[in-house]
Amino acid sequence: MRSPRTLRRALALLAVGATALAAGTVSTGSDAAGTTAAPSAAGVHVRPASAGRVSAVGRTSPLSTSQCLAELGLHCYSPLQYREAYNLNALCREGVTGKGRTIVIVDSFGSPTIQHDLEVFDRQWGLPDTQVEVVKWGDVPPFDPTNPEHTGWAGEATLDVEYAHAIAPDAHIILVETGVAETEGTTGLPEMMDAERALIRSGRADVISQSFGATENTFPGYDKGDFRSLTDLRYAFKEAAAHDVTVLASSGDAGATDYQENGTDLYPYRVNSWPSSDPLVTSIGGTQLTLDDAGKRTAPDKVWHDAYGAGGGGVSGVFERPPYQTGVAKVTGNHRGTPDISMSAAVDGGAWTYESYDPARAGWHLTGGTSEAAPVFSGVVALADQLAGRRLGQLNWRLYGMNPLPQQWSGLVDVTTGDNSWDSVTGYQATKGYDLASGLGTIDAHRFVHALAGR
Repeated sequence: MRSPRTLRRALALLAVGATALAAGTVSTGSDAAGTTAAPSAAGVHVRPASAGRVSAVGRTSPLSTSQCLAELGLHCYSPLQYREAYNLNALCREGVTGKGRTIVIVDSFGSPTIQHDLEVFDRQWGLPDTQVEVVKWGDVPPFDPTNPEHTGWAGEATLDVEYAHAIAPDAHIILVETGVAETEGTTGLPEMMDAERALIRSGRADVISQSFGATENTFPGYDKGDFRSLTDLRYAFKEAAAHDVTVLASSGDAGATDYQENGTDLYPYRVNSWPSSDPLVTSIGGTQLTLDDAGKRTAPDKVWHDAYGAGGGGVSGVFERPPYQTGVAKVTGNHRGTPDISMSAAVDGGAWTYESYDPARAGWHLTGGTSEAAPVFSGVVALADQLAGRRLGQLNWRLYGMNPLPQQWSGLVDVTTGDNSWDSVTGYQATKGYDLASGLGTIDAHRFVHALAGR
């Protein structure tokens, strides 16, 4: 596993046959959607896509944006500001709150205080409580607050749950905790994919949020053009396609590059990460929002690139360009391009979370990363599923079909400034239309959810 990066109606026709086409963009060997044993991915280092823990000691209360600017030199935001910025309150007034839909979140180890922490979070912001369903998958070890792997993933689980809930407060949330033990040489991906497949088959998942990734180049055989160690892990996504379950993944926090096998050093050239790069997954990139204390924009969104990280994006070295990206082939070339769409991820514009899994650091923390963007968008998908009255499944055909439509019809908001260069690697520049830094841009959720649901 990667250790945490914690500082951390016409449209409906387009979806017909989408998943079958997308699944055929690579040679995947045997049908892993059956009951065969999960493949190994030895050496692959999976990490949460969370970045930018600003303070080691938790605060007793969150600060306003103006206070953060004065005291920290950073923008910081509450879930109420995000709801205003993304025009989510209009949906709430219409009764679109995610009711009757289930968001599945997958994280290693989880957090022993997730229910308590969510309740504190809800009280602070006046959000309705919900009971988080925790599913332990595999041999999950007792939580150790002195183990940085455990606390890093607990921070990830907290961010995921709190912000999926903030966007879709009446959706049911299932937090799947997998028993990954890095010291034993396991990688975690087979466990995660097994857990996802099981929940899909049981009919319990509407949307799956994955705030983790592993660099494609680190999968065994990649350098020889043998991608089976990666593609044999796609069985959960094939199962999702067969059951109209939407799967999301964070695009990463190291811009156009990503981490090498050791989990510490970055590649000195452009790379991409999986599962974000998978054609059956909707890749969620990162933007930086500039909001006032009320959540009103004082500047247009731009691609996330601050002192703490940059939104992942680029072209896959494994997957060919899926048919839904034919219209942006001049940008992606012959390969799958990521991200597909972007949401808030900047640390300078980070999200307040409440965490108490480590008693020494209990309190309010400020975190960013595409780990924030993915659960936020999972909430948006739950809202669209509720409005549609059904699962919308694989979204990419709809998203790219919406792209040519005017913003007032599609709810897609183009992001035209910023880049995702990081470290020594020159990334991609945001431009008008689709680009490899922001994808199709970001959203006005009220218009976007109605367009996505065909209502």
